Amino acid sequence: MRKMTKIAAVLATSVLLLSACGNVDNPSIEKKVEAQAPTKTDTQVFGPHEHLNQKPTPINIKRTGKHEVNVEMTSQITDIELAKGDVYKAWTFNGEAPGPVIVVNEGDTINFTLKNMDPAIPHSMDFHAVHTAPSKNFANVMPDKSGTFSYPANNPGVFMYHCGTKPVLGHIANGMHGMIIVKPKNGYPTDSKVDREYVVIQNEWYKYNDLDDMTNGVPKYVVFSTKALKDGDMNTNGTVGALSDHPLLAKVGDKVRFYVLNVGPNEVSSFHVVGTMFDDVYVDGNPYNHMKGMQTIMLPASGGAVVEFTVTEEGSYPFVTHQFNHATKGAVGALKVTKNGQDDGSEVMSH
Repeated sequence: MRKMTKIAAVLATSVLLLSACGNVDNPSIEKKVEAQAPTKTDTQVFGPHEHLNQKPTPINIKRTGKHEVNVEMTSQITDIELAKGDVYKAWTFNGEAPGPVIVVNEGDTINFTLKNMDPAIPHSMDFHAVHTAPSKNFANVMPDKSGTFSYPANNPGVFMYHCGTKPVLGHIANGMHGMIIVKPKNGYPTDSKVDREYVVIQNEWYKYNDLDDMTNGVPKYVVFSTKALKDGDMNTNGTVGALSDHPLLAKVGDKVRFYVLNVGPNEVSSFHVVGTMFDDVYVDGNPYNHMKGMQTIMLPASGGAVVEFTVTEEGSYPFVTHQFNHATKGAVGALKVTKNGQDDGSEVMSH
């Protein structure tokens, strides 16, 4: 009870933080919710979320016209095992953290619907990929309600999305973040040369739902995940070992494209692939921001890029943030390169 009181007090005073939209109802109010099997976290769970573990919900994306697409998502509470035995009651989009990748075309109008399955707290959606008035179209959706908003995606790139409800830091750090790709209408100059493409997202985890630690502390874990661009692609949460225990794959000679994003919420990423260099880099994923021959791309919190590189020999190619204090906390993945592009069962190099 003492911990719950502290959490309620922190959230109630969160108006001092910057926000994209809206106010939070008093989250100390208890509500009856349907519960699944209880799990353990390293601190006491926020009351209305206790025992709540909502099953991941598939994203619904449907093109309704040449330049119009409907996107339906959920905000929900879902347990995620960040490391062995360390379960986090994450605030998520669709039960994933990061949330599912969204892919639209430059010039599309996005009709976005958010179904808020959280029984106690309002949530919202802040797309970095659109032009709109946040007070109108990034507005809060109240518990057990749905909201629909429309906006144009007129700039190509790799962008962050996140919950913009106060306190924004708490919502992002608890898991409400992800990537939206706006594909350029004329493509990238290197499209015809790319053999494989993957999504790579970096995010941080702090003490469970602890706004003071999220504000003043250092991350407990810094991790990588991948999100499925098409059916059959690997899709992971941001957990320790996700992309080293199960590496991405390529064959010798492939030109590989990563859509890479640092969702933070606080730290910078110095993204680097060991054993190669970036032939082509599109900063923020915009084809006009074309750079060549880079060893590392620096990504601020919410910064994205398209990076492309060629693998010339068999073996495993680790990718890391070159801020190695964060790599030691989990920000390591691997690309396994074989003759035929299939996993040959060989050991993956650690870094």
